[in-house]
Amino acid sequence: MIMKKTTSEKLKLGIFVILGLLLLIAAIYLIGERQNMFSKTFTISANFNNVSGLLQGNNVRYSGINVGTVKTISMVNDSTITVTMNIEESMAKHIKKDAIATIGTDGLVGNMIVNIIPGKGNGIIVTSGDEIRSYTKIGTDDMLNTLSVTNENAALLTAKLLKVADALADGKGTFSMLINDTIMSSNLKQTVNQLRITSIEASKAMKELNSIISSINFNESVAGTLLNDSIQAEKVKSIIANLDDSSEGIKRVINNLNETLINVKDGEGAINYLSNDEEFTKNIDQAIKSINEGTEKFNENMEALKHNFLTRGYFRKLERQKKREAKKAESEN
Repeated sequence: MIMKKTTSEKLKLGIFVILGLLLLIAAIYLIGERQNMFSKTFTISANFNNVSGLLQGNNVRYSGINVGTVKTISMVNDSTITVTMNIEESMAKHIKKDAIATIGTDGLVGNMIVNIIPGKGNGIIVTSGDEIRSYTKIGTDDMLNTLSVTNENAALLTAKLLKVADALADGKGTFSMLINDTIMSSNLKQTVNQLRITSIEASKAMKELNSIISSINFNESVAGTLLNDSIQAEKVKSIIANLDDSSEGIKRVINNLNETLINVKDGEGAINYLSNDEEFTKNIDQAIKSINEGTEKFNENMEALKHNFLTRGYFRKLERQKKREAKKAESEN
């Protein structure tokens, strides 16, 4: 009886051990399969600023498919973390060097995973040891911090807006006065309208000025010469300066003439004496008449001498000499 119990217990123990070994082998196989221990792999890496709780052994997905696991996570410096990944060799032909690695979660509350996003176009296939680009998403903590700061700023802004609204309602400030004062609002509208009209007129004037400037031939016109030729410009400046000096001189001459005319008018000098003394003027007229009468008598005497037989030969000689001189001048011409 004792022998039978021992055999039964041994049988049960053997069955338990065999089942345990089978379970252990299955677990090892599953874990090894999950960690790619029984398949050929190659490694690639990516650098991140924050791995957000990623651990060794977490899955690596490519386009939503599990293609490997995280091999190592190492800190390079205070701002760079290198994540090395084991990738199934069969996926090498699908992953290009322009792919981008990001860190996400497996579901809402799942483990952290590495997602590899395919690149665009026909890139070069990755090889073992390559490093691909990375993109760090904004974490939940960062989002909450940002929302907290945004809420504080919104609260401050709301308080300030309330103060402004109260001031406007109480009629304080220039802006409130513009809102509540209809007369000033009307004046402001008129001012804006006048500014608009002025702007339109200025625009027209500028267009006309541009058309005038564009019509100037800067190579041949006087304006072009003055603008382009510095020598001519200096000459024009000199002419203007001389004209200025001449105008000053003319002004002085006119002033002197005015003073002279005033002196003549006031009876100073010989000119006023000659112009205002009637007796002296009559004497001058009588003298001129006497001179004219003497001239006529002299002409009569000269004509009598021409016909006198004593002096007639002399005057005829003078006439012949004049005629010879006239012919000589004509022959020379």
